[in-house]
Amino acid sequence: MTEDTKKTEGTVEAAAVAENANDAVVQGRGFTMKRDWQTWIIVVAAFGAALWGLVGPVGSGLGLWHFGAAISGMFMSFWLCVGAAILGALFVWLGKRSGKPRRPLLWLAILVAVLYAGWLANLASRADPKIHDISTDLADPPQFKVLEERADNWEAIPTDCRDNIASMTPKQRWKICHQDAYGDIRSVNVNMSVTDVIAKAERLANDRGWKIAALRPAEGRLEATDTTALFRFKDDVVLRVRPTESGTGSIVDMRSVSRVGVSDLGVNAGRVRDFLADLSGTVTAE
Repeated sequence: MTEDTKKTEGTVEAAAVAENANDAVVQGRGFTMKRDWQTWIIVVAAFGAALWGLVGPVGSGLGLWHFGAAISGMFMSFWLCVGAAILGALFVWLGKRSGKPRRPLLWLAILVAVLYAGWLANLASRADPKIHDISTDLADPPQFKVLEERADNWEAIPTDCRDNIASMTPKQRWKICHQDAYGDIRSVNVNMSVTDVIAKAERLANDRGWKIAALRPAEGRLEATDTTALFRFKDDVVLRVRPTESGTGSIVDMRSVSRVGVSDLGVNAGRVRDFLADLSGTVTAE
């Protein structure tokens, strides 16, 4: 064997050893797209879906597109994450059967897909009842005098909250759906004068960043607008405060209404509960 032949064989053997070592490192880490295409399929699907679902609401809040497009995008990103989680689990199972090492990045992508899909599922679970007008007084809701009630406020009230309500008027259906879902939201008694209640309500509204449209202590009324964090939806609030019959305290009623959409995902009810709890300690009026 000549010296040239020996050198050539030595070079080939060294290259083979280097390639095998590189393969071992790649397999151990499981991060290289060329070597682990299964992991990167799930990574792109999971992180891409989460990004898609979050960019939609932000763009809607900035006025770049209609909120309906953002909601549709979130719906599609949910199913993309569900598919990514299932396919990722399949890849993990196949990897175990073939004796391939663990792939941390694949597990991370599956976790992201599951968490994001779970978050969206939790939001969807709060979609019913599909109402957007919440009040502590269903018989005599507080009325807006400065802010305007949306023109379509009583359209598309659900007909399936209970049996045999389809023939009722929208307001009758609204009362039934509201009572079934939010029966805990009622008028509250506060051991303060009307003007003191309005003054405290003003401070609480400012602390929350609400834009106050009307402040009428003599009338016992406050109107304001709250802007939601993600979609930047505008929700209007009116507070009505009246003295009790004994004159020793006040009866507080509150109403919160979304300007757009059918279902509010429970946001208005949560706003009313939290505000009244901070205002009064939530002592329910009889």
